Amino acid sequence: MADRRRRLIILGLVVLALAALGGLLGWAVANNAPSTAGSGARRVGRPAPDFTIKTYDGAQFRLSEQRGKVVVINFWASWCIPCRDEAPFLERAWREYKDKGVVFVGVDIQDTESAARAYIKEFDITYPNGPDVTGETTMDYGVSGIPVTFFVDKEGRVAGRWVGPVDTKLLTGSINDLLRK
Repeated sequence: MADRRRRLIILGLVVLALAALGGLLGWAVANNAPSTAGSGARRVGRPAPDFTIKTYDGAQFRLSEQRGKVVVINFWASWCIPCRDEAPFLERAWREYKDKGVVFVGVDIQDTESAARAYIKEFDITYPNGPDVTGETTMDYGVSGIPVTFFVDKEGRVAGRWVGPVDTKLLTGSINDLLRK
């Protein structure tokens, strides 16, 4: 009788341990987010880190010179498939808003100049784009995956960010919200 009771207790403990392990595993799967999902999350609500890049057309772009305007900063690379998906939406939004106090800038990361220039030509991108040669801007913004887009308000604070490809609805909604403020 004692032997049977001991087996039942052991079996109960094993079942309980397996149930706890299964529950923990289920929770981990349900709450798992890709590491890129946190890209730039700590920047939101804080001043946008200033940066200067030399654009592919030879100009200098300095973020701090854009105060008073809404700024859309898009981190991308020519080899990034989701970046290619969003490129037409970014260019379309740029053309719609460029005369309304909105500035776009593309920050090309981990790319070759020839591939980046071909990408810009392929998608007929006309807003400023340049490489983050040192990786400093990418690190300052906490970018851990691309594409990621930051929305900077007129006072120079990161008002929002989007990880993954943007579309027209997201871009226009975010820009219009910032223009109303």
